[in-house]
Formats: sequence, C-alpha cells, structure tokens
Amino acid sequence: MFPAMRVKISGLDPHQQYYIAMDIVPVDNKRYRYVYHSSKWMVAGNADSPVPPRVYIHPDSPASGETWMRQVISFDKLKLTNNELDDQGHIILHSMHKYQPRVHVIRKDCGDDLSPVKPIPSGEGVKAFSFPETVFTTVTAYQNQQITRLKIDRNPFAKGFRDSGRNRMGLEALVESYAFWRPSLRTLTFEDIPGIPKQGNNLICKRNKLI
Repeated sequence: MFPAMRVKISGLDPHQQYYIAMDIVPVDNKRYRYVYHSSKWMVAGNADSPVPPRVYIHPDSPASGETWMRQVISFDKLKLTNNELDDQGHIILHSMHKYQPRVHVIRKDCGDDLSPVKPIPSGEGVKAFSFPETVFTTVTAYQNQQITRLKIDRNPFAKGFRDSGRNRMGLEALVESYAFWRPSLRTLTFEDIPGIPKQGNNLICKRNKLI
C-alpha cells in the first residue's frame, strides 16, 4: 500500500503482549469513477460483491506494550491486490471503491483466533482505531503521470520500473510538496477511552471481560 500508513501507540501495559493488525473495510456500497473535466469522483453504481476478508498481522507481533510504544509502527509491507483468487495473503480490494484502513490492538491472550484469512476477533481485549483522513479510492492505474513517477520513485515495491537516467527535477519538486502536505503521524492512546485503565495498570482479558 502506497503511501504506507504509520501510527504510534501509547497507553499500553508495558509488560503485556499484543498483536497489531490491520484490515481494510468498505466505506459504502458504491462504485466510483473519476470525472476528469471536473476533477471529481462520482458514484458510478452499486459496489461489487464483497471479497473474502483478509487481515494483515504486523510482522513484529506479538510484542510487549513497551516495544510497541517506543517505535513508529509502519505498515509498509502490506500489499493490496484486486485478484480475488490471490493465494499470497494480500489484502483483496475492488478497484474504484472507497475503503477505510483500521488498526487493531489485540491482547495476545485474546488473539487465539487471529488469522490472515479470518475477520478480526471481537469483544473485550480488542480495540480498533481508524482515521477519516486515511479513506482512499482504489485504482489499478494512475492517469496523472507525475503521480505515477512519484510512486515508482518512492515505493520500494516498484524498483523494477525505475529509470536512473531520467531528468528528476520535476519529480523532486513533487516529492517535496508531498512531504509538506502529508498528514502527521497519528497516535493511538488508550488513556482517553472510557473503561480502559491508564498506562501502568494491568489489562487482563478473561472470559470476554477486560478487568
């Protein structure tokens, strides 16, 4: 997924083990098209049939709360595909649909059923976070050549498309502007969520209760 989503977490129990995972869910039941003369996305019909659920489990999982809280958590290795027959574990999405990434913090003892090919477990001990600015529309090809060049130059999975001999002045300017408007790193905190103890207290998942 490009650009990669990054978060920073606070308020976990430093001594407990947690999984960090991400899934991507539809925003609505519509399919979209881009109208170039007005530079807008417009509804083009009903959404395609739902695809099988996929979950990206962060490769550092499980890890202690202390480990998660002292690092920036990046989802730069998450891969997307529109191939409904994919067997590589990629997140399957329909092109020209709107989606919302969700970050899940899961207590290790509550994540026994966590799987890349099953929905995220529900109940106490599992918390989901999402941010409105991360909503995006999927495409299989960019129409803007500068955006295509930006992705080729900055996406680690596009190395094969790079041309080291081309004039980079226009691209460098675009990269600088992209870095300027990119949203700041988001912080997830448990401290302001009702019913969740503040950092340092024990979070114990037992019989579907967080005590």
